[in-house]
Amino acid sequence: QVQLVESGGGTVQAGGSLRLSCAASGRTFSSYAMGWFRLAPGKEREFVAAISRSGGSTYYADSVKGRFTISSDNAKNTVYLQMNSLKPEDTAVYYCAAGVGRDYPTPRSDRYDYWGQGTQVTVSS
Repeated sequence: QVQLVESGGGTVQAGGSLRLSCAASGRTFSSYAMGWFRLAPGKEREFVAAISRSGGSTYYADSVKGRFTISSDNAKNTVYLQMNSLKPEDTAVYYCAAGVGRDYPTPRSDRYDYWGQGTQVTVSS
């Protein structure tokens, strides 16, 4: 199994930036995708960004494209989400996820097998 732990959340003013980290531990798989999702109060879980294990391809939700950047450091078994130009509507609990058996980014939550506990991001106006 794989354990995922998110960190880096906090409270920032609109227009500010945060960098989230997701550290993975446990069994290593030959191929997998890593993704970020978020859950805001009263809303369904929403896809944010995803990256292949190799880092060769990425996929972003339209709502964050141009503002957020997903990246990975395989030596540290960590995936990052750099969030710039934050808006109040970005406020949510952010979760990282791992999907085994594939090496391409996907926005579908059912393609992911392991999930972290989440980290809170609050953007004030």
